[in-house]
Parts: sequence; C-alpha cells; structure tokens
Amino acid sequence: MKRTFKGLTAIVALLLIVSCKKEKQPSHPTPVAVRTIRFILYTNEDFSKNTDSIYFSLSIHNESKTIAFDSLLAARRIQDIPDKANELVFSKTVPNDGSILTAGFLYTIKNVGSSWSLDTCGANERTKVIEFPFQ
Repeated sequence: MKRTFKGLTAIVALLLIVSCKKEKQPSHPTPVAVRTIRFILYTNEDFSKNTDSIYFSLSIHNESKTIAFDSLLAARRIQDIPDKANELVFSKTVPNDGSILTAGFLYTIKNVGSSWSLDTCGANERTKVIEFPFQ
C-alpha cells in the first residue's frame, strides 16, 4: 500500500511539474504599428469684421466608419481664426489597422450651416498632414 501511494504521489508530482510549464515571454513586447495624422488650421482671408461663431471638429474614421478620433475644438469667432504664421496644429496618433482612413475638419457656422474638409490616409501611409486654409 505504501509503495502504491509513493508511486502514485511520484506520478502526480511529475504530471504537475510537466503541466505547469510557463510559456516563454518575449523580452521586449512587439511595438504596435501606428499612424500619425497632423491637422493644420489657418486662414489667408481677412475676416476681421466677421463675428459669427464657428465650431471646428477634428475627425478620423476608417472605411467601416468606425471612429478612431473625434474632437470638438473650442468655439471661436470667425475673425479669431489665425493666419498662416499663427496656424493651429494638432497631432493624433492612431493604431495602424491596415485600413484607409478618412480624416479632416468638420465645421459649423452658427445660423449658416455645416461643412467639412476631408482627406484620406492610405493603408501604407505612416503620416498624413491635413492642412485646411479656411475661406
């Protein structure tokens, strides 16, 4: 009986040792591929007398319309949109899922309506600059 118990204990211990092998973890995690979209907003027009309010939004979405980024900028008067020398620059990094992205500016002018300026970022493009000279 003692012999059987010792033999059984040895087999169970051996099975536990064999079954508890830990997988080898890579020493450095694989970096996630990303893409950077850079938004640039300015105007070349003289809107110094236009006090209408405008609301800008930055948007990035993929082919299936899944939103990767959507951000509303602070409301401002049209006359306060900076010129090229003082352009507003925003950068956003998003995961590279291999899809074509649509990115750009959406804007609404109070009591006038909404419009947009959109561009695409190809599946192989690592960086994209979306420059919008508001007119």
